[in-house]
Amino acid sequence: MAANPADILGVTRPSWETEDVSMLKDMAAKWLDAEIAPHYEDFEKDEIVGREYWRKAGEAGLLCPAVPEEYGGAGGTYAHETAIIEAISHVGVDGFGIGLHNSIVAPYIVHYGSEEQKRKWLPRMVSGELIGAIAMTEPAAGSDLQGIKTTARRDGNHYSINGSKTFITNGQNANLIIVVTKTDPSAGAKGTSLIVVETDEVEGFERGRNLDKVGLKSNDTSELFFNDVRVPTSNLLGAEEGHGFVQLMQQLPQERLMIGATAIAMIERALALTIDYVKERKAFGKSVLEFQNTQFKLAEAKTEATVGRAFYNHCVAEHLEGRLSAELASMAKYWLSDLQNKIIDECLQLHGGYGYMNEYPIARMFRDARVQRIYGGTNEIMKLLIARSL
Repeated sequence: MAANPADILGVTRPSWETEDVSMLKDMAAKWLDAEIAPHYEDFEKDEIVGREYWRKAGEAGLLCPAVPEEYGGAGGTYAHETAIIEAISHVGVDGFGIGLHNSIVAPYIVHYGSEEQKRKWLPRMVSGELIGAIAMTEPAAGSDLQGIKTTARRDGNHYSINGSKTFITNGQNANLIIVVTKTDPSAGAKGTSLIVVETDEVEGFERGRNLDKVGLKSNDTSELFFNDVRVPTSNLLGAEEGHGFVQLMQQLPQERLMIGATAIAMIERALALTIDYVKERKAFGKSVLEFQNTQFKLAEAKTEATVGRAFYNHCVAEHLEGRLSAELASMAKYWLSDLQNKIIDECLQLHGGYGYMNEYPIARMFRDARVQRIYGGTNEIMKLLIARSL
């Protein structure tokens, strides 16, 4: 059994991690360890987490903790969301896509939804009846969201949506999908609108294959097709068309911060597992930890991880005060995910040949970490965004 990943750095608990946040993190870790971890190998093979486990997560209070109480949530903050995100990576069930559901999809409805929309959708997201996804990326438009081609044409009191999306997280399970569309293709970014599609209630919606990924196998990721999908105009997020790009820009910093949360939590788990391993593994008559190279590598990794944790905690504090800029969020996303890949690679090396075996957790972490530098906007795009502030 590895040391507690949360304790591996010995960093002082930040002021935003109040007693209730700390208790939620502990509870989430225990629940995930008991209810998800025993089945996780099956989820990896099936390449999806069964819907019943989403319902169980809802019953346990792990879905949408920041949704206001009047809509069925716990009325928490991003601090409660990061507690759950970090618990997922500390336990090692990174493919359970509740982080996106909680911290990316639900906030769009909380911030931009009408009262009717909030009452219709949020309680069912809290319970797990509705599983959320957001359909941004298209075959020819990834980090450049202005390049999307999916259209939503107004037809009376309905929209007719046409287009395709790809690499959509929770794509097989999701039955509430926020679709990034062009309601006015001639208006550029100002013609972008976000429209909610309840897939159980429409015709013309098709799911493509569950995509075969390098890592995060248990997190269903799909192609989605919209063929004259008709939804009521009341499913538009926001009071008017054309606000979608602004809405995306306002919410993307939290998405990028969430990627940073996964990065630092996985780093902590990798270090905990590796330190335990090199203490037990023998080579040339002594433990691998006794070799100076091992000590130096882990000293470097622990130092960098401690800096990373302090930076992440600072970003959360800024976010809770409403001061998280797009530039700072981009820094957190790119730097922490780069660090995540670097440290996990070093930890795998310290496992030797066993690190390359799938039965060892570090091998899965190596695969799962790689996408962090791609989704949420590639790290190269993050650097462009940061450069604009120079």
